[in-house]
Amino acid sequence: MTVMRKLAVLAIGGNSLIRDRDHQRVTDQFEVARETCGHVREMIERGWDVVVTHGNGPQVGFILRRCELAISELHPVPLDSIGADTQGSIGYMIQQSLANEFRRHHMPKQAVTVVTQVRVDADDPAFDKPTKPIGSFMDEQTANKHAEEEGWTIREDAGRGWRRVVASPLPQDIIEREAILRLVGAGFVVIAVGGGGIPVVRNADGDLQGVAAVIDKDYASALLASRLHADRFIISTAVDQVFVDYGKPSQRGLDRLTRSEMREFLEAGQFPAGSMGPKIQAVLNYLDEGGQEAIITSPDKLAEALDGKAGTFILPD
Repeated sequence: MTVMRKLAVLAIGGNSLIRDRDHQRVTDQFEVARETCGHVREMIERGWDVVVTHGNGPQVGFILRRCELAISELHPVPLDSIGADTQGSIGYMIQQSLANEFRRHHMPKQAVTVVTQVRVDADDPAFDKPTKPIGSFMDEQTANKHAEEEGWTIREDAGRGWRRVVASPLPQDIIEREAILRLVGAGFVVIAVGGGGIPVVRNADGDLQGVAAVIDKDYASALLASRLHADRFIISTAVDQVFVDYGKPSQRGLDRLTRSEMREFLEAGQFPAGSMGPKIQAVLNYLDEGGQEAIITSPDKLAEALDGKAGTFILPD
């Protein structure tokens, strides 16, 4: 009798590959990737098929800075191409780390990275009001020069200088969904939707073309989980579970609650937009689309969370 395996989409953050300012090198990121992939291997041993997604915020920032430093000698790289670059480089880290895990534990598995395009709406209001800061801080004169010569939208950032800002539109569709689904069905561990996916739109002829934007990684991961009909959507983050009244004497962790209960906390302002808010909204998006169960926890608690002993579980009503 064939045993049906369950599918989980696991979202890990680009920031989670960087422990601190003193450990930002690629070798440092590789070390963290190896640790994370040990937890992914444990998930697979527990009977799960896994699709891994990841952030890329710091890595995109590093590439943009390199482009700025080399601008006198080399052409700049468009933001959508930089997103593709990071999908390849971070995917490589995860692929190799998983391959080594599988070899050491005698598991007949293989990981593969899918460079993933995510369609956004060209008429998304986010394009009218870009808010996502990227790249280095600049003085006002330099920022204005970029705005004039390259069409950048620039904004002063809390007295620290000027930065380029781009749109953060909502993801609408995963272009490579069918390829990801077939690879999972064939037994591969798939790394996909890196950095929220490469943002693309349909032009007047119906062709895809990249745009200078940043898609929220958790929103795109939730959409992928919904499109794949994943049994679980898991967000791996810096905390073991979600807290309300965070940082206050009344702080408490949330173990298990319903979608409606979590939405009430979100609407009450418990989860700021700059930290836990997008993760909570992504979970709600997944459950609103018929998802079965979501978990938010830290990488080292993944195995315990799968056994129901750690993390925050969010369930349908």
